[in-house]
Amino acid sequence: MRILVVGAGAIGGYFGGRMLQAGQDVTFLVRPRRAAELTEAGLVIKSPNGDVTLKNPPTVQADKLNEKFDVLLLSCKAFDLDDAIKSFAPAVGPQTAIIPLLNGMLHLDVLDRKFGRERVLGGLCAIAVTLNDQREVVQLAPMQSLNFGERDGKMSDRVRAIANVFASGKFGSVASENILQEMWEKWVFLSTLAASTSLMRTSVGNILAAPGGKDFILGMLDETKAIATAEGYAPRAPFLERTTGMLTAEGSPMTASMFRDIKAGAPVEADHVIGDLIARGDAAKVPVPRLRTAYTHLKAYEKQRG
Repeated sequence: MRILVVGAGAIGGYFGGRMLQAGQDVTFLVRPRRAAELTEAGLVIKSPNGDVTLKNPPTVQADKLNEKFDVLLLSCKAFDLDDAIKSFAPAVGPQTAIIPLLNGMLHLDVLDRKFGRERVLGGLCAIAVTLNDQREVVQLAPMQSLNFGERDGKMSDRVRAIANVFASGKFGSVASENILQEMWEKWVFLSTLAASTSLMRTSVGNILAAPGGKDFILGMLDETKAIATAEGYAPRAPFLERTTGMLTAEGSPMTASMFRDIKAGAPVEADHVIGDLIARGDAAKVPVPRLRTAYTHLKAYEKQRG
């Protein structure tokens, strides 16, 4: 099975690297700068689950991409999706399965329109990973998982085949028969965390320590939960119990990557993660005053960045 990983950044570099380490047929679609880095230093992974340096990992650049792949693993940011599609489109054939690991749901519509719904699986990952100053992939905590599956809930032959390959990477891959529910639950958690920590510009613990902080976070959770429910994906009890516990843990240093991007002056996924939720809430007549405030804040930040 031929796998094309779009990018060799933190997420793509980690999951693709683990499969390459296991001997799978993995190629990274990269820009010239990243190609040069990988040629010189290799793909370096530093992790609680084991360090590895993969010398000369297979790479290809967009202008040289002229072969079809069986699986395409996509982990770019939402604001890079259009450019990513242009770069990897030549690799998509009639039997190619695209597994996007982006947050939210808006990207599914974009990919469906371009490549056809039958080629686009659902997917999500949970991992704390970054690129350090040496451009090494650094996993910050042992937690790791990658869920994927057919969006109609069937366990297809192609999902079983992909599951066998992904299992070799030993990163907690799960072939799911309920992937859309899982994607919605991640969106509920992520959007609550991102909206809260970005708007307040601080960690969960500091928000909870402020007057009204707990009510604010739980109110944000109520809004995102209500939208998911209106869309037909009411969060399940175990998820809500786990999520509520994380969002009300006193002293928690947890923040969203969106907040960390703001601190770094980087682009944010305002429309994809928060704006699309608000649009769905409006369509379902779900009041979302907290989300609206957070969205206005994010769009003002984007305007300031220029």
